[in-house]
Amino acid sequence: MKTAGSVGMDRFRKQRTWRTTWEGIIPKLLLVCALVSVLTTLGIVFTLIVETARFFEEIPFVQFITGTEWTALFSGNQQKFGVLPLISGTLLVTAGAALVAIPLGLAAAIYLSEYAHDRVRRVLKPVLEILAGIPTVVYGFFAFTFVTPLLRGTFFPDMGPFNALSASIVVGIMIIPMIASLSEDAMSSVPRGIREAAYAMGSTRLEVALRVVVPAALSGIIASFVLGISRAIGETMIVTIAAGATPKLTFDPTDSIQTMTAYMVQAASGDISFGSTAYKSIYAVGMTLFVFTMIMNLLAQYISRRFKEEY
Repeated sequence: MKTAGSVGMDRFRKQRTWRTTWEGIIPKLLLVCALVSVLTTLGIVFTLIVETARFFEEIPFVQFITGTEWTALFSGNQQKFGVLPLISGTLLVTAGAALVAIPLGLAAAIYLSEYAHDRVRRVLKPVLEILAGIPTVVYGFFAFTFVTPLLRGTFFPDMGPFNALSASIVVGIMIIPMIASLSEDAMSSVPRGIREAAYAMGSTRLEVALRVVVPAALSGIIASFVLGISRAIGETMIVTIAAGATPKLTFDPTDSIQTMTAYMVQAASGDISFGSTAYKSIYAVGMTLFVFTMIMNLLAQYISRRFKEEY
């Protein structure tokens, strides 16, 4: 006959066995979750490499990377695969977005970190981050139906309905929350004692923000810039709706242009045949875009490590 003590020991052993079993299973489940993302990335890269290599079997790499005309969706001998017009359109929109987002995002971060009271910060920061949750197709129609008519009615009356300027402005607005949030986090991590020391020396709040806090958080701020620019490079729907579909090698922001992502959308939603050169060009352009974003992310990581401050 079992005593109360033996029954308790049996229950303890069962609970211990159950916990030990789960302690052994959980790490394996977490490993599987980690491997899913890694394998997905490897699968994407493998697909891009294979299909891009097939494209370059038909189109010389030098012609692709140096050509100034892109007419991939034309027929017959009219097809030309010079990617420079798509690259210039992408860089034009990205540069315009950076000119909008970097000063506004940094200013918002400085206000949230150095000027705003806790109650204001708790309200304002989530509201600012709501911008990141708006669908990009909504941003695109906002650029096409509001920003473009506004620009045409005030500054550029001869500008067409599709242009790089309105697209870059709205893309810049879209990435402001990313830059502001990451920069504010970097500035908030600067120890309070550094600020107090600067105040003790007679510095004003603006001097402390610009000459003490921003330099101390420079690695995180620059990393936020690079990540925001990477986001702008890969933006699709805004530029598809607002910037047009004219692959043109130009640096005039009032012209209609086409970015790499916009071409991929146009080609994938068109009537090109599977396995054709135009179809394979989607992967070549995708690989070019992948290289751009990978370089930007590696640059952000290098800057974060190179200029990181330890407190």
